[in-house]
Amino acid sequence: MLAAIGVARFEDLLAAVPEEVLEARQRFGERARANDGDRAVSFLGGGLYDHYIPAAVDAIAMRSEFATAYTPYQPEVAQGSLTAMFEFQSMIVELTGTEVANASLYDGATAAVEAALLARHQTGRARIVVAGALHPHVREVLRTYLERDVTVVEDRGGPCAREDLAAALGPDVAAVLY
Repeated sequence: MLAAIGVARFEDLLAAVPEEVLEARQRFGERARANDGDRAVSFLGGGLYDHYIPAAVDAIAMRSEFATAYTPYQPEVAQGSLTAMFEFQSMIVELTGTEVANASLYDGATAAVEAALLARHQTGRARIVVAGALHPHVREVLRTYLERDVTVVEDRGGPCAREDLAAALGPDVAAVLY
C-alpha cells in the first residue's frame, strides 16, 4: 500500500508534519501506554476479570433446566437439575477443599450475602467487614440483609489498605469480604 502512494516507509508520510505536532503525538502515546491496564493483574470479581469459558458451558447453561436459579420442586421434573447441582457442588468441594459449595444462587450479591450468613452461623459472630472497593450494589444488598452488622472500610482512592481492614477487625467479626 505504501508503494502505491509513492513512499517506502510509514515515517516518510510524516515528513511534512511539523516537529511540535509529532512531539505532542508522541507524548499522548506515552500517556496512553502509561494508562494501559494490561500490565496489572486484576483481582476484580463479578465477571470483571479475564477468564475462559468453554463453549460447552454456554450450550449447557442455555438449556431450560439451567437457565434459571429457580429449582422446581416437583421431583419428577427436578430430578435431573437437582442431581446435576449436587454433582457440581460435590466436585467444587473436592476441587477447592472447602466444606460447602452452593450452585443455586441468583447473582453475585446474593452469593455474598449467603457467604456472610454462613460465616455468621459458623462463627457465632455478628459483624461483617466489607472493603469499600466491593461493588456498591453488593454492599447495598449486604446492608439490606444484615443492616447494622456491616462495617464498610472505605478505600482511600486506591486498593483497600491492609492496615485499614486490620483496624476494623475485632472479636465480633465473622468475615471480611473484599
